[in-house]
This record gives sequence, C-alpha cells and structure tokens, in this order.
Amino acid sequence: MRFQLLDIVFNPPHPVTGAAVPPADRLERVVEHAVLAEELGFDSFAVGERHAGDVLSSAPTVILGAVAARTHRILLSTGVTVLSLLDPIRVAEDLATVDQLSRGRLEIVIGKGNEELQYPLLGLDITQQYEYLEENYELLRLLLSTEDVTWSGRHRHGLEHATTLPRPYAGAFRIWHGSATSEFAVDLAARWGDPIVSANALQPRENYGRLIDRYRERHAAGGHDPAYGFVGAGSGGLFLADTTEQAIEQYRPLYEGQVARLRSRGYDPATHVGKALAFETIEDAVERGPALVGSPERVAEKILDYHGSFGHVLQSVSVNHLLAPTHQEDVLRRFAAEVAPVVRAEVTTDLWGPRDARRAAGFTAVEHGAAALVA
Repeated sequence: MRFQLLDIVFNPPHPVTGAAVPPADRLERVVEHAVLAEELGFDSFAVGERHAGDVLSSAPTVILGAVAARTHRILLSTGVTVLSLLDPIRVAEDLATVDQLSRGRLEIVIGKGNEELQYPLLGLDITQQYEYLEENYELLRLLLSTEDVTWSGRHRHGLEHATTLPRPYAGAFRIWHGSATSEFAVDLAARWGDPIVSANALQPRENYGRLIDRYRERHAAGGHDPAYGFVGAGSGGLFLADTTEQAIEQYRPLYEGQVARLRSRGYDPATHVGKALAFETIEDAVERGPALVGSPERVAEKILDYHGSFGHVLQSVSVNHLLAPTHQEDVLRRFAAEVAPVVRAEVTTDLWGPRDARRAAGFTAVEHGAAALVA
C-alpha cells in the first residue's frame, strides 16, 4: 500500500472556541506538513483546490511550488485539480512548471470539484460541468503530450499551432481522476485507461464501491492493461489516540462542528449525496463510515477492511487543521510508525515501484523493507 497526505486547506474557525488560524500560519503548516510527510516516509503529498467557502487552496500550484522547493523525494499531487473550471492552457503551463521545479515528481488528480458555488463565482454554468471536464481533460492531455497543437472544441476558442511552455520535465505526467458521486468521472478515466482516486470521505462504502466496480469493468472492457488500473481511496479524517474510545471523545467536537457547518449550508444527507455527511454521530462515522478515528491498531484494521472492499493500493489521509500543530504532527508520526507498516505488510503493490513504467519520471519511491531506494 502507498500512502498520501492530502490537505484541501480548509480553514473554518474552531466550532467550540471560534478561534481561527491566520491564513499565513495555515499555509505555512501545509508546507511544513509536506516536509514532515517526506521525512516520515509518506509516498505522496497532495494539495486540494477550491474557490469558495472557508478554504485557502484557490492557488494550489503556488503551494506546490513552495513544497517542491522544500522537498526532494516525495511525489507531489493535487486533490483535485478542478479542471471543469480552468483553462487547459494555464493548467498545462502551471503544472508543467511545478513538474520542472520538482524535477519530475508530479502526478495530478482531476475532477469537477465538490463546491457548487465555484461555478457562478467564475461565470460558468454548473449544468455543463461534465462537458467542461471532458473537453478540458482531452485538451490538457493533448497539450502535455504534444507540441504544435491545433484543436477546436465547444466551450473555448480553438488553437492553432499552440505549444505550452515549459514542457513537462520528462514527458506528460500521469493523470488520475477523482471519483465521488458520478459515473461520468469513472467512465472518463476508464475510457482513457487512467487510474482513479475514490473520495471515500462522506458516504457509506457501498456508494464508492459501486463506482470502483464500474470503473474496473469499463477499464477492462476498453482493453487497457489491468496493471495500470490503480485505485486510490480517501478517508473521512485521520485521528489517533491510545484507544478508540479516547480517539472518539477527543475528536467529537471537531466532527460535530463539521456536521453543523455542512447543515448550515443547507446540505442534507438525503438530498446532497456526496456533499453532506451521511453519518450524524462520530460513533456512526467510526463504526460504519470511512473516518480513520481510533487506536493505531483499529485504524490499520479499518484500512485493510476497506481494501477488502475496494482493492485500493493508495490510501490518502488528512489531519484536521484545528488540532494544535504539535498534535497534528503527533498523529502523522504515529500513523507512519504504527499504522502504515501494518498495512504495507498485508498489501503489496507495483504503484510507483520499479515495475510501474508510467510513474512520475523523477520520483524515487521507498521500497519498504528493502535496503535501498528504487529509482
């Protein structure tokens, strides 16, 4: 199993104290956590993208540029690049710049985004979000792999003899597709033979499992090499304590604050599938949902349980920014020392290893249990 630390850079105030983290401090911690993740042996660090709400990830490539300058080994990614909203020319330019700065350590995840307010904010029609996604993806793919591009589409002006600069570090980097609620995303990924990352954050596992199963069926039907049909999965938050009971009690205020915040936006689990938490209580989220809240032993057991359902080989985790900075670091250190080795011992994968010919060209993954790094 490979592990990723994801930060969408949410920045709402504390639900109990009302205290807010200053934006400069919050963004600094993103970079520091990337450095720590590399030190702890995480394989990947990802930054989200949103353009509305209490979120500071409106410029993810700027953040990834800062991370590239402070790290040397860890793979850099996005979670997700909201491609439905963006001009593929700028996406190609910005992300190829990150790819160059990191010397070929970039892979990205694309999607339509999970924030409805982004579309009117940027003057786009949300009813056409899937059309935007498909067209922008196909153009981005072309721009990254080809020079002197001539192209025409429905939603942006055509191109004649266009070449984006800089070029990617060593050829087009791999593109994953984010999957949360729609069949469209997994169908698009399967059509092109790309891997997927299931959001696996707010809903019962069956909702995500159905999409993963569909992806694998469509991927196989398209005649793609099954060795590259990788699946990743998110989580509903990571929090560790000595016992699961302690973890539940300590995490309760933050979870209840998240539920209240989504309710205040009118997100009802019955009508806003994929946007509202389907689990009203922290106990329910821990027992039946994807939240990785508990003792290290229980969290490792849960990841392996979900692997039995999803067959995923990349596990993405996030820590709550409202924990004290030292507490956030403690959770990450415990995860790296007490959870990840247990899961890795049970789940092996070729992802980002020597047999993964499509991995980021400059990425050096640690082969855990081996004595050396594998380029």
